[in-house]
Amino acid sequence: MKKYIYSITFSLILSAFTAFVLLDTFVISQPMQNVQGQVNNSMFDSSTADKTYSDNADSEINTKTAESQSSVSSDKSISTDGASLIGEYQNEQADIKLYEYHYESTAVYVADIVVSSSEYIKTAFANDYYGKNVTDKTSSIAQQNNAILAINGDYYGARESGYVIRNGVVYRDTNDGKDLLCVYADGTMKIVNSGEKSAQELVNEGVWQAFSFGPALVENSQIDVSVNAEVGKAMASNPRTAVGMIDTCHYVFVVSDGRTSESKGLSLYQLATFMQSIGVDTAYNLDGGGSSTLYFNGEIINYPTTSGRSMKERGVSDIVYITK
Repeated sequence: MKKYIYSITFSLILSAFTAFVLLDTFVISQPMQNVQGQVNNSMFDSSTADKTYSDNADSEINTKTAESQSSVSSDKSISTDGASLIGEYQNEQADIKLYEYHYESTAVYVADIVVSSSEYIKTAFANDYYGKNVTDKTSSIAQQNNAILAINGDYYGARESGYVIRNGVVYRDTNDGKDLLCVYADGTMKIVNSGEKSAQELVNEGVWQAFSFGPALVENSQIDVSVNAEVGKAMASNPRTAVGMIDTCHYVFVVSDGRTSESKGLSLYQLATFMQSIGVDTAYNLDGGGSSTLYFNGEIINYPTTSGRSMKERGVSDIVYITK
């Protein structure tokens, strides 16, 4: 009899522990810091705008003056062969054109963005909190921040490590030894290994935003991911979200559909190949799958889905956006 009692007791304890772990991982949100209004604009101040970040000299990054960033223009353009223009927006800080491509049996949406300063590439946390599993829909976070354009970010809240630098502020300085994408105050992007420098050192060198999902897709216009590369145990063909740089202050936000009868989805290598084909110099993979969402002018443009289910946004930790 005791044998059965011990067995039942052990089963109950194991079940309770398993439930606790699952709740902690997937349900319990742990807000750590209210971040509303926390933006480090000092790297864009006119008094420091002509500063050269000497520690980053190997990447030939120099901060432009405010005057040199006053016009929205770019000397380079993306390739739009076979694409359809489906949206446009322009204000004093940004010029946005939205295209739809069909690539590898998949709908791919590209926001072609030229800004007067990388200061206008902004990020926001779900519910204005930095914390574990604090989530909201991309469209909701975008609306709360008056965004004209937004994509999901790197879902930092699902991981315990990986630098989190947003709007010039360090929120997490635990490195994971992997490549991260840095957006600098001078308008450039660079792939950096997080094991080389601390998060604060990167901010001191002019890093405005840093994302730690990965992997890097394109560096110096060359594909930087293998044919069979994949994120963890993800499927080979997925909805994807990525960001890239065409030129200084000229970026692309890219979101592909997937897992539906209309769109197969892309592998990482296919995504890298696509981004290289439209002319990116640097490109980086963000959280994909059910998280992949492109929001523009009050609407969800792509078809967020998981395993072929009906259109449904998944809650995420953060977004990257352009304000109206």
